[in-house]
Amino acid sequence: MMLVSVISYIDRNTLALLAPTILRETGLSAEQYGFVISAFSIAYMIGNPVWGFILDRVGVRRGMLVSVSVWTLASVSHVFATGFGGLAAARAVLGFGEGATFPGSMQTAMRTLPPEQRSRGIAVSYSGGSLGAIITPLIMTPVAAAWGWRGAFWFTGAIGAMWLLQWTLLSRREDLARPAPPEPAAIPTPASGGPHWTHARTWAFIAAYSLGAVPLGFGLYQTSLYLSAVLHQSQTQIGAVLWIPPLGWEAGYFFWGWATDRYTRGGADLRAIGRMFLLCTVLSLPLGLAPRIHSLALTMALLFFAMFIAAGFIIGSLAYANSYYSRAHSGLIAGLSAGSWSAVVAVVMPGFGWLFDRGHYAPAFEVACLFPVAGYLLWRWLNAAAAQVRESPHPSYKIA
Repeated sequence: MMLVSVISYIDRNTLALLAPTILRETGLSAEQYGFVISAFSIAYMIGNPVWGFILDRVGVRRGMLVSVSVWTLASVSHVFATGFGGLAAARAVLGFGEGATFPGSMQTAMRTLPPEQRSRGIAVSYSGGSLGAIITPLIMTPVAAAWGWRGAFWFTGAIGAMWLLQWTLLSRREDLARPAPPEPAAIPTPASGGPHWTHARTWAFIAAYSLGAVPLGFGLYQTSLYLSAVLHQSQTQIGAVLWIPPLGWEAGYFFWGWATDRYTRGGADLRAIGRMFLLCTVLSLPLGLAPRIHSLALTMALLFFAMFIAAGFIIGSLAYANSYYSRAHSGLIAGLSAGSWSAVVAVVMPGFGWLFDRGHYAPAFEVACLFPVAGYLLWRWLNAAAAQVRESPHPSYKIA
């Protein structure tokens, strides 16, 4: 599952890495590029809860075979895109297929590991995303240099096909082929069956995840454009350093996975979760200083640190949700969280592109670092509201 998330991020980050070249050859503006990212993000937003719902009911084996087949074909379809419409359509299908990545990862970790190891297991399987972002520039820069940006997408399709071949063998385990059985939540509540739209805690973990992790999307999709326009780096030079920020994301997954299991009892200690979120909020603010630092090394260091901290919001919010809801709904929980993050990215990326087109880099960075502040405040308010009311599930408002 870590490997499939590696592949998913190679697929999505190849466009971000090669954006300066692709925009130049296709005539797209940074704002249009932002809308292409939105097409992916909207489809990814829809795909996450849909695939989470499916995986919870049919098992990881069959669900992942179908989803990875869809996104592998979509990745290859980029080869035939000639402008905005083609790229947006290819990204939308890719985004929908990749919506199964993290629901499948969390369902696997929840099915195969004991409760005291699950945050670390989720961190390992989720860390493939950050690892994919790290290795994309190292692998895809020489591929694109040799065969062009279209050749790069033939390559991503090939590695997706290779994963499908090995998955047919690896996933024969009975516990991956069947739906997950019910399991009591770590914190028993009237809502322990599954997430509901009427529950404040559902919105609390969505707020912490989707808003707290906005610096990840900003770093993934805007860094190459910033390095090209402001720090005057060539496509080859960008490829040589673009692995650095996601390395912080990778390290963050393992650090926060360990810290969450050890200090918050896997999310069951709400006071410890609150302290963790507050710490991450404060440490998210230095990202806003990046445009005032005209040093490539320091800019990379700030982006590295921002992604490291954003991983804390991801792992913490998932641990919080998994403490309240049954293991049988873990795929849906992962889908709701990643899908909500994608929805926020879909909304804000065209705005960041608009600011970049006009040279307003400082406001863009400042806005990006304020999203975690909003996420923490919303989580705190919603969690307090949930503690004051009895959250009784109602069938007509049930998500799944």
